[in-house]
Amino acid sequence: MSRAHLRRFDVLADRLELVAAVDVDETRTAAVAEHVDGLRVATDVADVLDDVDACLLVLPHHLHHPIALQCLRAGKHVLLEKPMAISEAECLELIDEARSRDLILMVAYCMRFHPLVTGMKQMIDDGSVGDVFQVSIWTEQLTRYEEGHWALKEATLGGGQLFSHGCHYIDILLWYLGRPLRGTHMGSNTGTEWMEREGTSNVTIEFEGGRLGYHFGTWGARATRLAYTFHAHGTEGMIEADIRAGELRVLRPGSDPEVVSTHETGKHTENEMRHFLDCIDSGQSPLTDGPSSLQGLRLIWRLYEAEDRQELANLRGLGLDQVTETGELRS
Repeated sequence: MSRAHLRRFDVLADRLELVAAVDVDETRTAAVAEHVDGLRVATDVADVLDDVDACLLVLPHHLHHPIALQCLRAGKHVLLEKPMAISEAECLELIDEARSRDLILMVAYCMRFHPLVTGMKQMIDDGSVGDVFQVSIWTEQLTRYEEGHWALKEATLGGGQLFSHGCHYIDILLWYLGRPLRGTHMGSNTGTEWMEREGTSNVTIEFEGGRLGYHFGTWGARATRLAYTFHAHGTEGMIEADIRAGELRVLRPGSDPEVVSTHETGKHTENEMRHFLDCIDSGQSPLTDGPSSLQGLRLIWRLYEAEDRQELANLRGLGLDQVTETGELRS
């Protein structure tokens, strides 16, 4: 994952200096150091905290809370990979620690800053295809880990494919569509038997105003046509964000698809990092701050609980304006 994040440091070299790479496995830090002149390497984050202002934490999920808490207590701003933590109590402790020290805690939902995703959001808000009543998101990939890997186990991953990867797209559905009312999740590890919990996930959510959101994700795709694709159906047409092709399109009745914009493929993590730096400079709250990130995880936990009971999940009380500054739900 560190190699996937290196792009952001090159693009933003005029605003930040990458000082150190830390991993318990020295070979991993050495691999990063090959790409960055003068980079310090360490196996313990405590050894570098005196020399940095902020930390990007890319860790196994069960380590998010203890390492982020250590960094916050040392007075460092934190950009924390998703999901924020694997329990509500851990999330709340991180939120409270950051607030008490006036530090930026941002969750790295990088797709929120992808130009195709932000472009679709703007078109939805502008009514470019009329009133949007359905948003569908597909993520189809083959993700398989070696036996014993932490990402195979529910206790260290925090759940299954939905919790680990689908949290990106739950976050986006909430951002696009607003307050959720009820929903369902059906998951299976058939075809992904290496996963303890689901490797394939289907989520359907009803939002206020009768709008619907759907996410299909799998780590078992041996082939794919949709890959990473978003569709927003409106009363006058459809918006399509084809992440793999790097195109944002509009489809209207009786017309050929119109390419609205094109963008380089990839995660565009430099946009996420730029926002993090802006928040540090200005003191503003990140778009993907602790409380808003917690509400997405609460939604997933409710979906899991309802699935285990074979019930429809009640998702009321988790709307975008119903999480307080302390992370608690409003009545």
